[in-house]
Amino acid sequence: MKRALIIFAVLFGISAIAAGYNDHRGHNLDSLERAVAPWTPDAIDKASTEELLDLNRAYRNLMLGYHVMNGDKSIFYARKALSISRPRGWYAADSDAYRYIGQIYYGREQYDSARVYYLASLAAVDAMAAGATSPTNQEGYTEREIDDYYSALYGSIGNLYNMMDSIPQAMDYYEKAGAIFEKYGWNESNSILHYNMGETWLDEGDFHKAKAEYDKAMAFANASGDSLMIVDVWKGYGRLYMEKGQTRKSLSYLRKADAYYAAHPDFAPNFRTENLDVMKEVLSRQKRQLGRITGVLVALVLVAVGLVISRRKKASDKADENAPVKLSADAPELTEREKEILDLLSKGYTAPQIADALNLSSETIRWYRKKLLQKFDVANTPELIFQAREMGLL
Repeated sequence: MKRALIIFAVLFGISAIAAGYNDHRGHNLDSLERAVAPWTPDAIDKASTEELLDLNRAYRNLMLGYHVMNGDKSIFYARKALSISRPRGWYAADSDAYRYIGQIYYGREQYDSARVYYLASLAAVDAMAAGATSPTNQEGYTEREIDDYYSALYGSIGNLYNMMDSIPQAMDYYEKAGAIFEKYGWNESNSILHYNMGETWLDEGDFHKAKAEYDKAMAFANASGDSLMIVDVWKGYGRLYMEKGQTRKSLSYLRKADAYYAAHPDFAPNFRTENLDVMKEVLSRQKRQLGRITGVLVALVLVAVGLVISRRKKASDKADENAPVKLSADAPELTEREKEILDLLSKGYTAPQIADALNLSSETIRWYRKKLLQKFDVANTPELIFQAREMGLL
């Protein structure tokens, strides 16, 4: 939200100039307070229009003078000014007083109260735009004067909704302010405005809208020739690409910004500190990215090695399965029928089952079994099967 405060300062300056105020900060406010002290309600009732205009201006000067130093006093004199301007329809004076009260509540983060006074200020400007006059503006306010008031308010109200996380409303008021800036060719103000909008969308995680606003900010910065604003947009791009995970691209912008800040060490040193903090975060993320990439590559290598080993093992096992069985030198010679019966015996078949399978009698099967026992020189079927396997016949 830092950038919102910068817009606030720019717009504040525009409106102060439009109102024709003197900035009494640092001056003798006590003397001005003594000058307005004799004005009691009775004295005000008897005062001429010229005297009331001077008194209202003095109250607003006190309001402005105390704006930063003492918010409560600033509000006090703003309300004093309103007590004169409001009953008489002096809408420009009303708008100033309401807006300054709103700014104080904004600074205190009392956003609901700030909104009440900002909207009251906006209503006063609407009345000016509708043709209201005052003793100093008998023919009504010029379009430029009204636009000055509107632009200041739109920026302030946009900042307010931004801080309240009402982003669509904030953007609506920012766009209204930007239209006025563009109307008068205030490129520097528009650059700051769109940079702030880019920062807001980036905080919201909408990278597409953030990029679009940074691009507009850069275009206006180039048009204004404001080198510092160009560098600020570089920093914005750096943050954007950092959040998108494009750390190399992010660093290219941040390093360009740092080179500018390093060449101007006496100008906005906090900006360089902020930029370096972002660079530090990018480098940290880049290191984590490299760590993750290295971990993934190691995992892929291990998987590949595992696959190679697995394939080699399967090939070896298949070769073993297809390799011819080596018969023992002392293995007896068997007829095809004896081999059939030996195979069935190894599978657990009984003599009747073998007889059915081969269409022979049980007696014939028993005869072949006896003959096999003799050839292998064993006493029973289990020994026969064991011996045949040892000799490579099964």
